[in-house]
Amino acid sequence: MSKIIISPSKYVQGPGELSKLEKYTANLGKKVLILASERGIKRIGDKISSSYEGTESRVMFEAFDGECSKVEIARIKEICLSNNIDVVAGVGGGKTLDTAKAVAYYLGIPIVIVPTIASTDAPCSALSVIYKENGEFDEYLVLPKNPEAVVMDTEVIASSPARLTVSGMGDALATYFEARACVNSGASTMAGGTASEAAYALSKLCYETLIKEGYKAKLAAESKCVTPALEKIIEANTLLSGIGFESCGLAAAHAIHNGFTVLEECHHLYHGEKVAFGTIAQLVIENAPMEELKEVIGFCKSVGLPTTLKELGVKEVNPDDIMKVAVASSVEGETIHNMLCPIDAKVVYAGIMTADALGKEV
Repeated sequence: MSKIIISPSKYVQGPGELSKLEKYTANLGKKVLILASERGIKRIGDKISSSYEGTESRVMFEAFDGECSKVEIARIKEICLSNNIDVVAGVGGGKTLDTAKAVAYYLGIPIVIVPTIASTDAPCSALSVIYKENGEFDEYLVLPKNPEAVVMDTEVIASSPARLTVSGMGDALATYFEARACVNSGASTMAGGTASEAAYALSKLCYETLIKEGYKAKLAAESKCVTPALEKIIEANTLLSGIGFESCGLAAAHAIHNGFTVLEECHHLYHGEKVAFGTIAQLVIENAPMEELKEVIGFCKSVGLPTTLKELGVKEVNPDDIMKVAVASSVEGETIHNMLCPIDAKVVYAGIMTADALGKEV
């Protein structure tokens, strides 16, 4: 099978980049829709508007309703059509960005991604994760191309809640271990081939960066300061993890995240927080060395990622509920079947329960 690596056409990261947004959309089209949350528009709308002043480009804003659902995608699509939009720019968090990517795909127009947080590896990918309106996972929408540009303003990201950046570390934590599982099993990747050496090296660098810089970056984020450590973690959360997962593949960690969406008590958690626990469960399932498990669990505890079911919001562990998670995690077509070992709900249940026990002890 072919080795394929895919990535955004342009990745820009640095302080103050949001005020230069017109520079990155000008060659793509002249009428730009900015999709952002209502709060986001109030917070950074002036910065964006100022970048378009005195240019030939025109910009309009639309508030995202909070869920990347088929209903919301259809609503934004109609707004773009009625206003002759020729570029979509998603500004905000993962679900806003995924919605913007899906809209641009259905309209066949360029997409520029502008994260205001570093909470997931979604920005760089040719993928939108679609949820039902009640917040449950629905499906992956695999897109034919990656964004034309990803623009990261590290000043804006540093001003966001530190928990979001930590959540991004949780999402990035899975990248190397899922890549390794896919390489070992020979699984096909989101890019449609097998992992290249370059993509696998980036996934390993992602993990190494988290271990080396994660705690320092957490402290910087809590102080709302841009430091070298935070810059490195923003890149790891976004670019390294994005290319790593997409060009190497997903495995158990993200499937277990999807499984936990069936539990209402876990709906308050961010994506990366559930993925972090899913990573520990994946390592249990593949019988990883205890030394590796201790390093991963220790990292999670140092930055504040959940390592037990209680920390996920499951106050009383009901075996039937955990089995529901396990069943949802192991349905046909889920990425957990990229693991080298045979997978069924009982295997996943054992992985989750043992991960919980390890989280309590380590």
